[in-house]
Amino acid sequence: MYLNIIFIPLISAVGILTFGRFIGFNGSKLFSCILAGINFILSIFIFYEVGLNISPVYLYLFNWFESYTLSVQWGFQFDAITSIMLIVVIWVSSFVHLYSTDYMSADPHLSRFMSYLSLFTFFMIILISADNYLQLFIGWEGVGLCSYLLINFWWTRLQANKSAVKAMIVNRIGDIGLSIAIFNIYISFGSISYSVVFSLTHLKINSNILIYSIDTVTLISILLLIGAIGKSAQLGLHTWLPDAMEGPTPVSALIHAATMVTAGIFVIIKSSPLIEYSQFSLIIILGFGSLTAFFAASIGTTQNDLKRVIAYSTCSQLGYMLFSCGLSNYNVALFHLMNHAFFKALLFLCAGAIIHSVMDEQDMRKLGGLISNLPITYSLMLIGSMSLMGFPYLTGFFSKDLILEVAYSNYTITANFSYWLGVFSAGLTAFYSFRLLLFTFIWDSNIPKRRIWQIKESKNIVIFILTFLSVCSILWGYLFKDLMVGVGSNFFDSSIYINHININIFEAEFINWRIKLIPILFSSLGMIFSLLLYLFFYKYSIKLRKELIWIYFYTFLNQKWGIDIIYNNLITKNMLFFGYHISYKLIDRGILEKLGPNGSWNIFTKIAKLISILQSGYLYHYVFYFFTSLTFFLTIFFFQINYYIYLPILILLLAL
Repeated sequence: MYLNIIFIPLISAVGILTFGRFIGFNGSKLFSCILAGINFILSIFIFYEVGLNISPVYLYLFNWFESYTLSVQWGFQFDAITSIMLIVVIWVSSFVHLYSTDYMSADPHLSRFMSYLSLFTFFMIILISADNYLQLFIGWEGVGLCSYLLINFWWTRLQANKSAVKAMIVNRIGDIGLSIAIFNIYISFGSISYSVVFSLTHLKINSNILIYSIDTVTLISILLLIGAIGKSAQLGLHTWLPDAMEGPTPVSALIHAATMVTAGIFVIIKSSPLIEYSQFSLIIILGFGSLTAFFAASIGTTQNDLKRVIAYSTCSQLGYMLFSCGLSNYNVALFHLMNHAFFKALLFLCAGAIIHSVMDEQDMRKLGGLISNLPITYSLMLIGSMSLMGFPYLTGFFSKDLILEVAYSNYTITANFSYWLGVFSAGLTAFYSFRLLLFTFIWDSNIPKRRIWQIKESKNIVIFILTFLSVCSILWGYLFKDLMVGVGSNFFDSSIYINHININIFEAEFINWRIKLIPILFSSLGMIFSLLLYLFFYKYSIKLRKELIWIYFYTFLNQKWGIDIIYNNLITKNMLFFGYHISYKLIDRGILEKLGPNGSWNIFTKIAKLISILQSGYLYHYVFYFFTSLTFFLTIFFFQINYYIYLPILILLLAL
């Protein structure tokens, strides 16, 4: 059962790529959806056995390779974290597979698309079930490759090409950080296996690594964080995620809800026995998470592309997850990751249903009035948006508000600063969530009249998927709160380690009820302000936009705090200048051209002609070269003569 759940997506991907042209569109859809359904069922059994019955499973397959003291095996580890991640990845992937059969039905390359989705799922399962960091890195790079293939699926579109390349390049920075972390883990611990590394971590506290003057554990933790910043689109390396919207909408749902962006958070949660011994790295993680939550939420308030608004909400929610890890509440971060997967998949798939119904229009300003044409989609998207903003007793409320409560109960300056950033972010989340609903559904329609009559609800299969996800967005948090984050729950047992000095879940449980209402109050204010600004006082807001201060403020947020401009002007242009003037003109067209066969210097050509003299064609010359060389090397071996001195002399004699 455990190996089946890993390799079924690979069988689906390879089978469709190999036989897709023979079984056709319907065969490809049926084959991939049946295998995704089987995995769906297997994930429930594994969650029951491993998670609920607290029976971790370890599978050893074979030795991969050995080099000096490094021994790497292919093995799989199923613990409570993996069982939760399997539910998230496989359930969302199954819904996306089923949804894609309708959304991509008119695409001539549907078989290839379904194959890429299955391959994406396979690499993500490899990542979350690995028992060592190198195997995790294979899944890590695999999901990066699949994201490139899927973002660039419509490869004839220039913007899709640019977005896919941008995602690959930006993620390389995080990948380098993770790879250096793995090298340092091996140097420090002599192994890259989770069990060995985590059991020896306490012995490496206050020890230095190589020439570094900082603590070993701190260095490794920060390098792991760099990997998470790249993959989970945190502040600084977030720029690829909104541009990834150029891919088909099912891809956006899969990347944002279950696979690519959750990989970074998973690595931080999985490495909790390592990170918990470095207070400095916890502060850095806390700072990055809280700043990302506020930064992305502020940008989302001024975006006009339907999918980009939801994309920036993903950045913001990932900030909350990292924020929680910085507070040593890894179980709360994983709980929010699971809850977020369902309502974010719901939002993206609802957005896809809207985009299809309005002939691929994504600009919210050109929509409006869709509540009469798409009442079911509106209802489902309203549920997803309210769960996102943390409306009381919906799924998002149970995890996001708990993150803010544990931040308040930490009683440190950094935690309180992060708490207020998180509270303001909650207000901004409510603002842009209702702004999206107003622009898309409530406002007077800006759609041409001839197209309004063509707008209708999606097919029954799509409505079924959206309805199921909406039920999860309502009930999932309530059903699993006590199991995953309840005081005294032993669900995670030894799969998550929290240092005793960092435990504050008890204080969070019993803080004053008025404090617990603050996030709800800010969310309500954000919602009310959005309604007032865009529904009742919109004409006044248009006059306000003409004010110079408002123009600068709106432009600053709409241009994403100018970070793309800074990157282009300070980094990209300088790199292009270096590449053209130094690498291309000076080295390629300069030095190498002159050294080459047609160049003016002809150094390599002259050396080659000199050496070619040795190829005389006479056997006795070759015998002489052989015995002379043999005598030379035997002399070096027996008398330990410095061959750096005599080797050039020998070469010169042979040449003469």
